[in-house]
Amino acid sequence: MSSVKKITTTAICTALCYILPPAFHAVGLGTALSPMHLPVLLCGLVCGWPYGTFCGLAGPVLASLLSGMPPVARLLYMAPELMAYGFFTGLLFQRIRTGQFYADLYLALVPSLLLGRIVGGVAQALVLLSSAQPYSVSLWAGAYLVGTLPAVVLQLVLLPVLVTVLTRAHLVPERYPGAKQRV
Repeated sequence: MSSVKKITTTAICTALCYILPPAFHAVGLGTALSPMHLPVLLCGLVCGWPYGTFCGLAGPVLASLLSGMPPVARLLYMAPELMAYGFFTGLLFQRIRTGQFYADLYLALVPSLLLGRIVGGVAQALVLLSSAQPYSVSLWAGAYLVGTLPAVVLQLVLLPVLVTVLTRAHLVPERYPGAKQRV
């Protein structure tokens, strides 16, 4: 994929970080489905780690500046989490080559989702503990693991489909040219 396509795709994904959350929140699914995570993860997968990392920072900052959501206090731990998603999905998807498209996708996504939540939890702990607010591993697990299970399911189902659709539309290059990719 050319750098112009990567920059354009990153710009679209960054804009989606501003557009998707209000749409999901309007129907009461914003918090449960973490809509800002989808374009960042997608950007990392299709454009690579530098672009995914940028999208993970620029997306929430842009949304916060334009709409006030996320609020600045939350932005302090949400941006590192999203940057980690973009970084790790891009890096792992670039490095992992099993010969199986979906194995590569899931072997990049699953650890990235966990690592991003760890980074977000550490950042949140630093923010809360610096203001003398309580924080613990059980609070982190509740917020970042249990509370986000619907989002994880959505991400693990939707992102492989989106990458497949973009590949079939020739908007992103085939990972294994000539091999059959099944949806």
